Amino acid sequence: MSTALVTLSAEGARLARLLAGGLPDCHVFVHESAASSADVQSFSSVTGLTARIFKNYAAVIFIAPCGVAVRAIAPLLRHKITDPAVVVVDVRGRWAVSLLSGHEGGANDLALSVSNILFAEPVITTTTEALKDLIVGVGCRKETAADQIVAAVKTTLADAALDLSMVRLLSSADVKANEKGLLAAASELGVPLRFISSQEIRSCAQEFEHSDFVNSKVDVPAVAEPAALLAGRRTQLVVRRTRHNGVTVAVARESSLS
Repeated sequence: MSTALVTLSAEGARLARLLAGGLPDCHVFVHESAASSADVQSFSSVTGLTARIFKNYAAVIFIAPCGVAVRAIAPLLRHKITDPAVVVVDVRGRWAVSLLSGHEGGANDLALSVSNILFAEPVITTTTEALKDLIVGVGCRKETAADQIVAAVKTTLADAALDLSMVRLLSSADVKANEKGLLAAASELGVPLRFISSQEIRSCAQEFEHSDFVNSKVDVPAVAEPAALLAGRRTQLVVRRTRHNGVTVAVARESSLS
């Protein structure tokens, strides 16, 4: 999927380069007031640039205020099936907002990919996703097979009488970001996978069970429980960590304000 990265500032340009290094087939566009290197394309008007590139990319990531993105894309919108995915990221890299074509166009998945690179919070408001309230944390040994992970997740959910269809995210520590089995398991289960930074796990204020073994291997006090807790908002563990054939699984539930 070809992606345009559009920003107005030097701070945004720094994030754009990080994203371009982690996402395939990206082109970086930086406002002429902040463009300082030959590896980016400069522009003078964000609305003019957006009108020029909107139909030529499968996705556009604005590293800018939401208002800037909304005003730039508003005259160009046609249909959710044909419009590109649009994600907005703030210049501090705190949030990755799925703004347009979230489900059909892939903006929800893109927002999660962005958040995994920047360790930002993905903001996804699609109703079918927002109604899901379970997050499954997963810890596994290096090169654990996908079928082992899938079986462990399904067994844990079944034992707790929880439905896979209510799982919003799988979650693990950033040290597992390149585990092929974990990535394949998420794909097989049809659930997005979010990675939590080791630093965030180490500083987690919520209560979870620590493991000396895990700490000795990957330098974090645990994986499954804190990953499940930290991947969502207002979370509480409903299944403490449990092991199945070498895979550790924990489940947290997000509560609503109602």
